[in-house]
Amino acid sequence: MKYLNKINSPKDLKNFSKNELPEICDELRGYITDTITEIGGHLAPTLGAIEITTALHYVFNSPEDKIIWDTGHQAYAHKILTGRFNQFSTIRKINGLSGFLKRSESEHDFFGAGHASTSISAGIGFVESRELNSDNFKVVSVIGDGAMSGGLAFEAMNNIGHQKKQFLLLLNDNDMSISPNVGAFRNYLLKISTNRYYNALRSRFAKLITKFPRLLRSFFFKAEKSMKSFFLPVTIFEELGFRYFGPVDGHNVEELVSVLNRIKDINSPVVLHAITKKGKGIDYAEKDPVKFHGVKQKENKPSISSSVIYQNVFGKEIVRLAKDNKDIVAITAAMKEGTGLVEFAEKYPNRFFDVGIAEAHAVTFAGGLAASGKIPIVAIYSTFLQRAFDQIIHDIALQKLSVIFCLDRSGLVGEDGATHHGVLDISYLKCIPGMIVTSPKDGDELKNLLFSATTYNSGPVTIRYPKDQAINYNSDDLKLIPKGSWEVLKNGENFAILAVGSMVWKSVDVAKQLQSLGFNIEVVNCRFIKPLDEEYLKNAEKRFRKIITIEEGNLDGGFCESILSYFSSSNSKIDILTLGLPNNFVDHGTRNELLEKVGLDNDSIKLKIESFIKK
Repeated sequence: MKYLNKINSPKDLKNFSKNELPEICDELRGYITDTITEIGGHLAPTLGAIEITTALHYVFNSPEDKIIWDTGHQAYAHKILTGRFNQFSTIRKINGLSGFLKRSESEHDFFGAGHASTSISAGIGFVESRELNSDNFKVVSVIGDGAMSGGLAFEAMNNIGHQKKQFLLLLNDNDMSISPNVGAFRNYLLKISTNRYYNALRSRFAKLITKFPRLLRSFFFKAEKSMKSFFLPVTIFEELGFRYFGPVDGHNVEELVSVLNRIKDINSPVVLHAITKKGKGIDYAEKDPVKFHGVKQKENKPSISSSVIYQNVFGKEIVRLAKDNKDIVAITAAMKEGTGLVEFAEKYPNRFFDVGIAEAHAVTFAGGLAASGKIPIVAIYSTFLQRAFDQIIHDIALQKLSVIFCLDRSGLVGEDGATHHGVLDISYLKCIPGMIVTSPKDGDELKNLLFSATTYNSGPVTIRYPKDQAINYNSDDLKLIPKGSWEVLKNGENFAILAVGSMVWKSVDVAKQLQSLGFNIEVVNCRFIKPLDEEYLKNAEKRFRKIITIEEGNLDGGFCESILSYFSSSNSKIDILTLGLPNNFVDHGTRNELLEKVGLDNDSIKLKIESFIKK
C-alpha cells in the first residue's frame, strides 16, 4: 500500500496533494474489492461512493465537522479513511467491524445508518444543536437517490429548506437502490442528469459570471435561476429552499474537491447533485450492480445443502397462486430481488408494484387495493416493516382489510447485524387487534400458509420466515390450514415443547436426543402465533407438568407471553420455561454463531430443557 497504511484519520488524508487523490481512490477501490470478494459484504454500493467519500474527508474536518451517512453500506471507504484500515478485514464478522455506521465504533460515525432515508433528518438535528450551542462546525448529509424515495427525506427537506443555516445535502445519484430505482422522482433526477444542453450552458454561464464584479454577481445568480426554470424544471430543490448545484461527475474526485470548497461556507441549505455509477471501477459490478450489491464469503468447500431457501419458496408459490387467482397482486419496497419477486414481476408486470423505499406508503397502498377487492401480498423484510407500524394499525387492521404481509428475514439475519435482525415482529404484530400472525416450520408449510391466507378474508395476515434453508419443500397440491390450528409432530408425556417457525425442527431433534435419556417430550408446531390453538392448550393443561416455549424472537411481548397469559388466566400450576432472544440488540456474525451466542443452537437448547425438566 502506497497510501492507505499511512492514513489513520482524515487529517492524514490532507497531507497528500489534490493530484494524489485519484491514486488514493484507486487504492481504496482495489483494497475494498479484494477484501470483500474474499470475506463477503456489500460491494457495489461502496465502490460507487469512493470519490465522494474521499472528497468529503479532504475538504471537511471530521470529527469537528459532521458527515452523516444514509444507509451505511456505502461507507466502507469512510471506515478505512477514519482509522479502521487495519480492522477492515473483520467487517461483518462476529466481534469485528459493523457493516453499517455505528456510533460506538468510531468518533467519526455520528449517526447509525442501517435503514434508508434517515440522514437528512439526523443532519438537521446536528444543525439545530450547532445553532443552539453557538458552534461553527459544518454539517453534511449524504443520501442516495433511492433513499430519496422515502417520505422521511422530503419531510426533513421541508423542515430545513427556508432557514438561513449552513447545511449541505450531497445527493449520490446512481439510479439504483438494491433494485433499480423506480418512480417519478427517479425520472425527475434522470432528466436533470441527462439534459446535456442545460448542463453545458450552465457550466459556461458559471465560468462567465466569475469575471464580473461582485455586485453584479447576485444579478447573474438570479438570471441563472431563471435559466434553470426555462430549460428544465429543476426547481423542486429551490422551491423547498435549497440552492441546487450540479449535476457533477461523482467519480472525478478533483472536481468534487473544487466544488465542495466553493460551496461549503454558503450560509443556507445547499444540494450538490453528484452522478455516480454503482459498482464503479469493477466491470462485473458495474454491469450487474443488483447481483453484486452484496457478495458472499468465498467457500473452501461447496455447500452440501440442496434445500431451497424460504425466499425462493415464496417466489415460486406466489407465481403459482397468481396464475389461478387474478386478484392477487404483489407489492415490495425496492426489494424485488431480495424478496423473491423477480419471476412474478416478469410474468405479471401489471400486478407487480415496486413503490421504492417507502414502506409506509406500501402498506396503505395495499390497503387501497384490498378495499377495492384485490388480494395484496406485501413482501418486506421484517426489520423494514417496522417503519410502517402506524399504517398497519390505522389503515389495515382497524378497517379489517385482508392484506397479506410476508416478512422475509424474520429472526437473526447474520452479518448485517442489529439494524437488520427481524426479532421484534412477533411483539409488534401480535398486539394488533385482528392480526393473524403465523410462522411456517418449513417450505411446505410456507406454501400452504400463503395459500390459506388468500382464503381467510377476515383481516390482515402475517407470515414470518427466516433467512435460511426451507428444509422441506415440494410443489405438490396446496392444502388449506385451518386458522389457529397447531400440529403435533412428536407425541410425548409429562413435558411439551411449543415451538415456533425456525425452532420447530430443532425442537424435534432435541426431543429425540432427550428421549434417549428417558425423557418423553411432546413437540408441537405452533404455526399460529395468533390466534392460539386454545383447544390444544386446554388439553395440555390436563396432560403436562412442564411446558417449554421456544421462538426466534424477543421474549418481551413474544409468543411466550401469550402462553404465560393463557395459563395464568386459569390459575394453572404448569411450570413454564421460555426460550428466545433477550431484550437487547444482538450484534453481527454468522447466523449459526449468533444462534449459539443467544442460546438457540441445538446444544444450548438441549442443556436448558434437560436442566428444566430434571428439577
